[in-house]
Amino acid sequence: MPQKNLAFEALKKLLNDEIRIISKKNIVEAKSFTELLEKTIKRYTNRSIEAAQVIEELIELARKIRDEKNRGKELNMNDDEIAFYDALGVNDSAVKVLGDETLRKIALELTQMIRKSVTIDWTQRESVQAEIRLKVKKILRRYGYPPDKEKRATETVLKQAELVAQNWVSI
Repeated sequence: MPQKNLAFEALKKLLNDEIRIISKKNIVEAKSFTELLEKTIKRYTNRSIEAAQVIEELIELARKIRDEKNRGKELNMNDDEIAFYDALGVNDSAVKVLGDETLRKIALELTQMIRKSVTIDWTQRESVQAEIRLKVKKILRRYGYPPDKEKRATETVLKQAELVAQNWVSI
């Protein structure tokens, strides 16, 4: 293709738009895709890779995004449950210790608990946030989530809850 820069810009825009859509549902996934995209763009702007190679890498990133969309069907989980699953999976040692099936159970339970606990103003009320934080910690402990990583997981789950709960409350 003679206009490789145009193809690069078009792919970059499409991927940025797709990542923006993902970021409204899943902060962990959006962050990882953003980092991959930024790394590829940086390598291209530093001229360490050619236009054709960056286009190939962007196409591969688009494939990863597409595959990620289908992951929920494979795990038999909806988008919200996948988002909490990813929030728990940030900790690699938790994935190794607990395994995918246990993380899946935790994600399902967290989704149900948070769905029942959120109210319209829950992000402004400290008491509701504290109650949800406590419930998250109890669920993580019940399943044997590694205690050294529990605080980070709890914070990631709460951030994810703020993101997805906006849709729940407005419905």
